[in-house]
Amino acid sequence: MFPEGGPGLALLLLRLSVATLLIISTVSRYGMHSLIFGGAILTAALLTVGFLTPFLSLIACGFAVMNLVIAFHAGTYFYAFAILDALALMLLGPGAYSIDARLFGRKVTVLPPRTDRDRHSLSQ
Repeated sequence: MFPEGGPGLALLLLRLSVATLLIISTVSRYGMHSLIFGGAILTAALLTVGFLTPFLSLIACGFAVMNLVIAFHAGTYFYAFAILDALALMLLGPGAYSIDARLFGRKVTVLPPRTDRDRHSLSQ
């Protein structure tokens, strides 16, 4: 569920890519002095560290779709790439190098060994 090694590193790079595209698209559309920019910075920071990655990727995708609809012109292929990256990250998940992996990662359940008394009670 949370791949390590090369795939985990690739997911880290994809998180960085989505966060960067989110910041660039927000600054180009709204500037650096707006409430929307503050929300984009918070979303990008949380995406970078890998906290609630599928949900925040959906929000980043929403930002890109909003920018694509509002500012449709010849250079909007940039927003299409942002949408594709965010959707891919939403579907793939955060990877092993994230807060999500630490919070929701694999859990090991250790069961105590069975005793003779347990075996006897099962046979009756």
